[in-house]
Amino acid sequence: MKPLLKKGTFLMPQKSILFLLTLVVLLVNTFNVYAVTVSGTVNLENKSLISTYKVTLNGIDITAVKTNNFVIEVPANRIYQLMIEADGFYPSYQTFSHFELEELATNTAAQQLIIPEITLVERKEKRLMFAFAGDVMMGRRFSKPYFNEPVLITKDSALEDTKNIIQHAKPYMELADFAVVNLETTIAENKPEQRAPKSVTFFSPPETLEAIKWAGIDYVTLGNNHVYDYLDAGLNSTLKNLDESGLPYSGAGLDQVRALMPYYEQFSGQQYALLGFVGWQGNFTPHQAAGPTKGGAALGTRENIIQTVTDASNKGHPTIVQYHGSLEYSEEPSRMTESRLKTAIDQGADLVIAHHPHVTQGFEIYKDKLIAYSMGNFIFDQYFHATPLSYILYVWMDGEKFHRAEIVPLYLKGYVPIPATGIQRNALTKRTRTLSQRRSIHFTTSGGHLVIKNITAEPNITQQVISFKANETLKSIYQFPVSGIINKVNLSEKNTAYRLGENLLNGGDFETFTLFTSDERGWLLEAAKLSNTVAQSGKYSMAVDLIKNQTSIVGMQTFRRVFNYANPMTYQAKVLNKGRPIQAKLYMQFRGKNEKFFDALKEGKKTLLKELTIEPGMSWQNIQIDFNTPRVGYVSYRLLLELSTKKLDKSPDIVYLDNIALIQWQAHYNTENSLSADTSILGLATHIGLANATDHEQKITLQYND
Repeated sequence: MKPLLKKGTFLMPQKSILFLLTLVVLLVNTFNVYAVTVSGTVNLENKSLISTYKVTLNGIDITAVKTNNFVIEVPANRIYQLMIEADGFYPSYQTFSHFELEELATNTAAQQLIIPEITLVERKEKRLMFAFAGDVMMGRRFSKPYFNEPVLITKDSALEDTKNIIQHAKPYMELADFAVVNLETTIAENKPEQRAPKSVTFFSPPETLEAIKWAGIDYVTLGNNHVYDYLDAGLNSTLKNLDESGLPYSGAGLDQVRALMPYYEQFSGQQYALLGFVGWQGNFTPHQAAGPTKGGAALGTRENIIQTVTDASNKGHPTIVQYHGSLEYSEEPSRMTESRLKTAIDQGADLVIAHHPHVTQGFEIYKDKLIAYSMGNFIFDQYFHATPLSYILYVWMDGEKFHRAEIVPLYLKGYVPIPATGIQRNALTKRTRTLSQRRSIHFTTSGGHLVIKNITAEPNITQQVISFKANETLKSIYQFPVSGIINKVNLSEKNTAYRLGENLLNGGDFETFTLFTSDERGWLLEAAKLSNTVAQSGKYSMAVDLIKNQTSIVGMQTFRRVFNYANPMTYQAKVLNKGRPIQAKLYMQFRGKNEKFFDALKEGKKTLLKELTIEPGMSWQNIQIDFNTPRVGYVSYRLLLELSTKKLDKSPDIVYLDNIALIQWQAHYNTENSLSADTSILGLATHIGLANATDHEQKITLQYND
């Protein structure tokens, strides 16, 4: 446990200052050296008048601010990271990109950037700040990546490498009094010889534990379906390494009694009980759950949950339950999971955190207690659309009473958690709002973070005006800061038919490609490289060198799932071609249900969706190709844009691509102010499309309920 701070002290450990300064040096690149003015507003919880507080922005301090508003001048940077601290309050650490702050700015010509309003949470006796993150493992593609991608962990430098993976999350985790992750892996120096009879097993190096402890993690839950991947030898190795690291745990053990035991942590004279469970034992032998004389994870049956939670609660311990269940990649918890989590609260649990789907789900307040239905990934090696979008969850507890929660958006860039900015923050925030509103949770904001309080928040109504030029049928509707759920559409003309869609590509605006110290993975880029010469929006685009009789491909490195079968889709890209005519072909390649991964990449069926010629010009052109996802027979697919030229000379032409999107649409168009009966897309929407183009400009106004 990190020591609790005394009143009257600022939280800015020396190691954090050094880390912040180092990060600033790393991030200052490709920008012209000029100054920007950054301003913001700080509120102190339950205080009408502000007292002195401290702002540190990219290593530059304002040490004596006595009004709610601050102004600070700093060198222009691609990233702005700030710490705000005040006596008697928990600090706030926030990250914004120059791109999104420019979108927010009211006077970009004067280089004035505005940070959204931030609120600091008051410190009180027995109040604790917890930080939770999702699934963690550092095996598989971390050390043996596909596609000749850079290796993230090597045996000779495992400690340095594992720390590098978690370094960008460290400033957030170490702010908490107690930080928690789900350790979903066997820990072993070498791969154990025997493994469980299952399709996927994980093992990670022992340095994983030292790295997450270095990053501020205080405890791990082992109640999951991978702690017993390498049977008794693997479990013994994991527990031995945990004991040697000094990192506490619960949720697994060498027998059922020990697996079901809580871990107790004492804060200010009050003991908290932390329990971990896996939701199923597995249909293989030996299964993953602990038994009377067998090791494994604590099995979270209704009976086990009732008994262990009741025992802890009856002893007067505030009780935190973590549960590993539901279906992978699903938006909603299974009915069984929901029932078990609410059963835990019925029996006296004060906070319930769940995981396993590898994607984030929504929140609920049940009997005044907070439920997080799925934390998603924290450190994991998956490519799918929603798996890189995650968060750190801050929860402030007053003993057994829930006070406040704050969601810190993350993006797993090349498997490495970094602060989510721009369209990644937008996508994660929209998903969280949408899935939580289904359970009557409404959010406020603090800077770039979402906030949940145990009160009924009044919805905030905002509007966004979308202008379609003549012959234009598709527009993005990204907003900074992110608005809530679309509840009304005002049309400037009658009989306009529109539909809403969600972009399923991560990083297609290329603004985050070189942010922080991790490479973007998942993109196939032949003869292409990032460019800051021109951009259709923001600062960056992808430059493709084309040579006679050779093709270059920009597309998905690997297959994507999970997708809606037989769903209308649109591929969109912005293209700048100042050379000669370019031939473009968009292919969809499939992986069949029984087809091996690398066989499908090499020989999988390809369908030509469209072939077109991109004529030269001095302005950005729009590629827009409609298609449908497969109806049956395939588990995943990928899109490949093939570019080529037939010019006579040998000098290469450079074609620029920007704002590549893969849009999953509602199944039909809406008319007038009506909305689809399928409202699931309304909060996730990133694009709006018209059924038909017009020969004149028209406007659509979207109204949001925050």
